[in-house]
Amino acid sequence: MQIFDVHKYASPKFFYTFAGKLTPWVAGLTALLLVAGLYFGLFVAPADYQQGESYRIMFIHVPAAWMSMFIYVLMAGAGAMALVWHIKLAEMFARSCAPIGASFTFLALVTGSLWGKPMWGTWWAWDARLTSELILFFLYIGYMALQASIDDPRRAARASAILALVGVVNIPVIHFSVEWWNTLHQPASVSKVGTPAIHPSMLIPLLLMALAFTFYFAVAVLMRIRNEILERERHTAWVAEVLESER
Repeated sequence: MQIFDVHKYASPKFFYTFAGKLTPWVAGLTALLLVAGLYFGLFVAPADYQQGESYRIMFIHVPAAWMSMFIYVLMAGAGAMALVWHIKLAEMFARSCAPIGASFTFLALVTGSLWGKPMWGTWWAWDARLTSELILFFLYIGYMALQASIDDPRRAARASAILALVGVVNIPVIHFSVEWWNTLHQPASVSKVGTPAIHPSMLIPLLLMALAFTFYFAVAVLMRIRNEILERERHTAWVAEVLESER
């Protein structure tokens, strides 16, 4: 019975309908979290005693950086599932993750530069954390380029999955770089063992924004998977019925 349920939820036809019903609810929750996070981050949280008002960019930068790594791990995990079990939906999920993850990585790099200029006196430094995050961006670009260069979707999924799995080694480098090397980037404040080194008035909006970015990712990936399903299954009878009913 359990195997049957797994196959049911991995079916492109079932998931297309399920994602369509789920997306509006997740989108509404995303909007609420985003409004709450921005309000508390911009208007309720006090100015930092060292960085002043400029620190508020962290409410965008930090969640974007978290998501850039989180999405890559999900993408690589889905690629591994596709390689081992040949699950078509896992291939679609991994392919859908790449442009979203690249966007979050680009946002993290840009906001990091905007944050670094007043703090470090430079827009960019070849710091271990910054450099490894830039490598992550190139890994996303390489993944998408490899997907686009191979016409057969199944072969493209296999090749890009291998690239994603190889690139996973960069994720712990990004995370632990501030501990392994002497870097400009400040150490972790939220994930410290015990009490986070950040005041609750700043921590709460940061976590709200992290949740908002996570649910935004869920909305974006659900929408992209639905498009991927229609593209990959366009010759099937059920897709023809769906397109006919939506006209």
